[in-house]
Amino acid sequence: MNQVLAQWNAAETQSAMQVMMDCCGAHRWAREMVDQRPIPTESGLHEAADRIWDKMMESDWMEAFSHHPRIGERKAQKASSQSSAWSSQEQSSIKTAADSVLTALTHGNARYEDKFGFTYIVCATGKTPEAMLAILRRRLTNARAAELREAAEQQRQILHIRLRKSFGQ
Repeated sequence: MNQVLAQWNAAETQSAMQVMMDCCGAHRWAREMVDQRPIPTESGLHEAADRIWDKMMESDWMEAFSHHPRIGERKAQKASSQSSAWSSQEQSSIKTAADSVLTALTHGNARYEDKFGFTYIVCATGKTPEAMLAILRRRLTNARAAELREAAEQQRQILHIRLRKSFGQ
């Protein structure tokens, strides 16, 4: 068994919850992950994450989304320091963005939030600022129900990346 996973399995509930909250800001998801312990393998951890994420409802998704900064911003109000650090890494390509792209992202983020009522969530890892902007523009054409599902899928992808970071995979 992965040593970090073994330590998490044996950790006190609050400590184990914090690790999960760093990966995904939905309390119900984090609590259900902790309740699944012991999880013997990394693949089992990811399978549990998906199984539990599939049961989440809009309120859980919204809570998770609130733990992400807007693309191009440094920190979400509700994010832990670990989650903020990971967001910064995940969005690191934004540092190379042209001013015009940053301005368009700022305006697009505002339009997105006005239309859908939540922060634009995209799995930014490996994406250029221009790609994130293009995705934002495409997603602005979605109906709210379709966009909520898309944002939830992006959150699912992010939580898997963060689980791999947390457990040294």
